[in-house]
Amino acid sequence: MCVMSGDFVQRGEAAAFSKFLRAEAAVKGGADLVLELPLPWCMSSAEGFARGGVGLLGALGCVDYLSFGAECEDMKTLSTIATMLMDPQFDAAIVEELKTGVSYAAARQAAVSRDLGTLAQVLEQPNNILAVEYLKAIYQQRLRIEPMAIRREGPGHDEAGGSASDIRRLLALEKPIKEYVPHECWKLYNNEKESGRGPVTAESLEQPMLSRLRMKKSADFALIPDDAEGLSKKLCDAAHEEPSLDGVLAEAKSKRYAMARLRRMCMCAALGIQAGDADGIPPYARVLAANKRGRAALRIMQDNPRIPILTKPAAVHELDERCKKIFILNSDAHDFYVLGYSTMEERRGNADWRTSPRML
Repeated sequence: MCVMSGDFVQRGEAAAFSKFLRAEAAVKGGADLVLELPLPWCMSSAEGFARGGVGLLGALGCVDYLSFGAECEDMKTLSTIATMLMDPQFDAAIVEELKTGVSYAAARQAAVSRDLGTLAQVLEQPNNILAVEYLKAIYQQRLRIEPMAIRREGPGHDEAGGSASDIRRLLALEKPIKEYVPHECWKLYNNEKESGRGPVTAESLEQPMLSRLRMKKSADFALIPDDAEGLSKKLCDAAHEEPSLDGVLAEAKSKRYAMARLRRMCMCAALGIQAGDADGIPPYARVLAANKRGRAALRIMQDNPRIPILTKPAAVHELDERCKKIFILNSDAHDFYVLGYSTMEERRGNADWRTSPRML
């Protein structure tokens, strides 16, 4: 089984295709069961993203192994760094490095290098950073899950030749991606494109995004996650002045804050995500797609899960208020997402409440 981001992803942007289509593609590509990581955790830092995904799997009560891609497959190295970052005394070292004016990521790497030397270079790669956070989540939640790092091969992050960023770029340019994805998945993506349901890009959602941001006041921006040093006010002021989303981000950018963080903050403001929404772990697990083996796994999971498992959207009405709040955030986000479709008829609202898992 796998846990997958929904319609919006951790880099602070819309996914190229809807969560339902991507979940079906994942099953056709080899997964047995696909669960959705709820929106607030998708829009979190690497630490929150990992805590949410790992916590969701741990709460199912039947997961023994966690597999993830990383540039470094040496579990001893990843574990050493994760353990160091969990030490409360290590925070003081990071604070000292932050005083030099560098970003948090750079400060953390510099602090790690004090004790581990060149091993700290592992934190220069994005998937290694997530791998370390997955390990931290396992250790902190005391889960009996064995982590397994799979070495990522081929083009690196944002590189041409088939990386995820490159494929998204090709889609936006209406270039072919057939050589980079499994044939069955390509057929799904191509059909979705021909039906006017994607690819959804930053450009296709720019006007709805700017409209929502300009309707927000400083007090609204102050409620979003990751605010620091007046950053939310800078974003708010820029949103009410700049004619483009790139302009908003550029106006608020500094060397101290990564662009991905600014994009996530803007997306949180637009989608109504507030600080605290991603505390702890997700309160439910929603099934997006499954095959025969996945359905068998579901029957095992439903015996003794710590969180409810949703196979029908309407079932959320029977759950507690936090479950309802998180589900509604996801539903509203999907309504916003479909505004990026080129076919007007496909932009109908409330689809998240009507869509059942894709059983293959």
